[in-house]
Amino acid sequence: MGNQLLIIGGSWANLWESVQNFFTNFSVFAAVEIVLLFAMIFFVSKVLRDNDSTKLMWLYWVMILAGGVIRVFDDSLMTKQLYLIYIVIISAVMFLLFSAEVKKYFWDVHEEKDSAFEKRDGNTEIRTQEDTERCIKEIVRALQNMSKNSVGALIVLSKGSLPKQVLQHGIPIDAEISSQMIEGVFFPKSPLHDGAMISHGHKIQAASCVLPLTQKTSYPKEFGTRHRAAIGITEVANVISLVVSEETGIISIVEKGKVARYADYDMLVSALKDYYWQDMPLTNKKRR
Repeated sequence: MGNQLLIIGGSWANLWESVQNFFTNFSVFAAVEIVLLFAMIFFVSKVLRDNDSTKLMWLYWVMILAGGVIRVFDDSLMTKQLYLIYIVIISAVMFLLFSAEVKKYFWDVHEEKDSAFEKRDGNTEIRTQEDTERCIKEIVRALQNMSKNSVGALIVLSKGSLPKQVLQHGIPIDAEISSQMIEGVFFPKSPLHDGAMISHGHKIQAASCVLPLTQKTSYPKEFGTRHRAAIGITEVANVISLVVSEETGIISIVEKGKVARYADYDMLVSALKDYYWQDMPLTNKKRR
């Protein structure tokens, strides 16, 4: 019993000595090191919290705290350098588990209010319910025509939250939505048929846009670059992707990384109504 008390007392003495040494030898480098460490822990915790992974966040903190306790009471087992490496490794594991969510932060997924594509003369165009129904019919008609003719297509329904890199690297169009325009963009011999067409509200913003590809491998093998791009953009932005397979003519709806294949007329109309419903004026919503 006496030996155990001596061990505990010695541990606390080592802890107090470590605290004194820390403040005595404190330097600018140490301050930068602490700031970077806490910034990384904060960012990982934010990603976990924002994705409803509270239990995993608590486990992350417990693992960091456990490593710190070992570091304090037995610095021969857990040196300072080893402890820093330990935190970096478990943080990297969390990043890998939520790689799609982490990409959202680095792709600057926010509404680009000052973008030339997302803003016209500082005013938001007000459209009627008839305009919205016309757009829905035109998009559905174009998708079904391209499906019958096995013309590959990828349409992204933007909500003003696309990474600015996507729009900047595309070809600006700024045209009213019509089935003829959509089919013309994806005509096999058209210079714009490769890449994605971006639609925002009632306008076609751009075509031939390059999208990030999903890194997940759980999708069917027949999913090519077009499908992987359709999935990838929904993982990093709040958008809806509509895909027509060039090989099979199958139409798919992609939202938040989830793919609904064999989309028929009713499924397409429902998805498009949900998309346009958000921007429809309140008076029109009441009449709907």
